[in-house]
Amino acid sequence: MTGPVVSLRSASLSFGGRTLWQDLDLDINPGEFLAVLGPNGSGKTSLLKVLLGLQNLDSGAALIDGGRVHRGSREFGYVPQQKSFAPETPLRARDLVGLGIDGHKWGLRLRGAAYRSSVDALLEKVGALSYADAPVGRLSGGEQQRLRVAQALATDPKVLLCDEPLLSLDLHHQQAVSRLIDAQCRDNDSAVVFVTHEINPVIDYVDRVLYLAGGRFRVGTPEEVMTSEVLSDLYNSNVEVINNNGRIVVVGLPDATTHHHAEVK
Repeated sequence: MTGPVVSLRSASLSFGGRTLWQDLDLDINPGEFLAVLGPNGSGKTSLLKVLLGLQNLDSGAALIDGGRVHRGSREFGYVPQQKSFAPETPLRARDLVGLGIDGHKWGLRLRGAAYRSSVDALLEKVGALSYADAPVGRLSGGEQQRLRVAQALATDPKVLLCDEPLLSLDLHHQQAVSRLIDAQCRDNDSAVVFVTHEINPVIDYVDRVLYLAGGRFRVGTPEEVMTSEVLSDLYNSNVEVINNNGRIVVVGLPDATTHHHAEVK
């Protein structure tokens, strides 16, 4: 495939009379890992909703393969934030993954050998075969999140949308889930749009950053965007970015949820 898989053209979005971002022109290419950063309320999750066809732009266009995005598109996979299932949830691990294959269908499902083989292949891909028949509510947060990644990969999506998928996970599971998402990006040439507050677990995989703040944005490599000059301009306030032995520390963000340290290589 040549050309961008996702394009935003003069895209603007507001909420409650407040501009989240406007005149956003962005092309996302196959196999590109784009991290979306910014303070709470800057429109990061709203961007994912626009691409999923769940929210309309105020102006401009959102395109996939040159056509308008629409709700229910199988071209997109979606990995949500980690939220635990209740212990009594009547769903096995393989059932959750299987919803990515036929969860969009109504009525009686005929699940034969091909379906079971597809589910097993997805479970193996994310290292979850050993607990395939376990109730999802009895699994750890990291194990559940592996299943959500497998479910999102069921359609071999052209674009994988990730809404803070590492939230509430320990460092080990953050690293494991990040590697799974990056593998889809590199091995299958899927684009990844990764919303996060903590860039450190994925910085080794990130090609570009989209930083949203104060109704404005900047796009570029981590080295281009994560600078004192750029962030100070976005926030209209003095923000200091310190690079110390390959690590970036952001100091003085006016938002209460400050960014953590991040390696840039």
